[in-house]
Amino acid sequence: MPKITILKKTNLQEDNWHSVLISLFRGLAALVVAWAHLRAATFPAFGDVTNPSLLFQGLAFSSGFAYLAVMVFFVLSGWLVGGSFLNKMNLDRALQHYTVDRLSRLWLVLVPTFLVALLAGAVIGAIDPARVSFSADDPYSVTAFIGNMFGLQTILVPSFGGNFPLWSLANETWYYILFPLLVLVLRGRSIAWRIGALLAIGAIIQLITPAIVLYFSIWLIGTAFSRVKIEVGPVLRWALLIIIVGTAVLIRLKGKNEISTESYPQFLVFSLLFALFLSSTQFKRLPSPMLDRLDRTGRFFSSFSFTLYVLHVPLIFVMVYLMPSLLGTSQLSPHILSHYLIFVGMFLVLVVGGYYVHLPFEANTWRVRRWVRWHLFTRVDTVRT
Repeated sequence: MPKITILKKTNLQEDNWHSVLISLFRGLAALVVAWAHLRAATFPAFGDVTNPSLLFQGLAFSSGFAYLAVMVFFVLSGWLVGGSFLNKMNLDRALQHYTVDRLSRLWLVLVPTFLVALLAGAVIGAIDPARVSFSADDPYSVTAFIGNMFGLQTILVPSFGGNFPLWSLANETWYYILFPLLVLVLRGRSIAWRIGALLAIGAIIQLITPAIVLYFSIWLIGTAFSRVKIEVGPVLRWALLIIIVGTAVLIRLKGKNEISTESYPQFLVFSLLFALFLSSTQFKRLPSPMLDRLDRTGRFFSSFSFTLYVLHVPLIFVMVYLMPSLLGTSQLSPHILSHYLIFVGMFLVLVVGGYYVHLPFEANTWRVRRWVRWHLFTRVDTVRT
């Protein structure tokens, strides 16, 4: 029978199976999203193709899991970010360190991505490089740039550069803010702190959309299950994984391919199953060359998954713009085999581009955090003493 244990601290040990799987799923989710958006931008819609081949049917089917991939991101973010904050919340300056960690994580990737988006906009003729816009409706304006830095896309400003996947970054940004406020409501040092946090939550709920509020529960599922260890045998664990895959396929075929209040129940069920599965893998993995390679592969793709997620759409815009001059067509054909090879080549451009852009930025997040902490905390304390 399954044994359920409530953990005092979130298990973030890297030698556990769930840590290996978290890296794998993070990397895979970013690849799935990029694959889906590239397919939508380069091939015709499935319903517009007469007598689609098995190859195109497979491509169309495989590119329909983007929203489920985002749910994976939400659950993993709640597990890692929320769980880590709970582990450190009683330490000195926990909230200040949390703020530095979250801002560095977002801005160190978003700023270079927005610069790439500006360059892409200039290449495709979407903006005039000689004109600076401040219009709140212009996706390339200074206002949109600043608004996206603070998670206001889809709320007060459009996604910068027409980079539509940034909607989920608005969700993440507000979840990063709402969670510590929620903790303060429950664990605040005084009544004043708790009331202040509650009022802040109320003000934020009035600002953000109902969908952002509703899907915060998906993020909280990740946080909650990071404190739950479920011990089961391999048969039940594999059965749960098969159920997750079956649920994903069922949602792909019969569910709503959108993020809304109507589609929430299907994503809630999937997220609960996924969190249950992760909780059942909190045990040490045996060392072996094959598992070591699996671990390294997962960590490699996970290391630049965020950059790939936010960068791939501007790169797609440029490649689609160049298609007529390079290929003589503005759209790939589902009936020409070589066009599938071109599609794979374009996908590799996205992956390689994401990897190399991440090297000077996302890969140095820990260095930036250390530098900021030194100047904000350690250096100030040293001067005072």
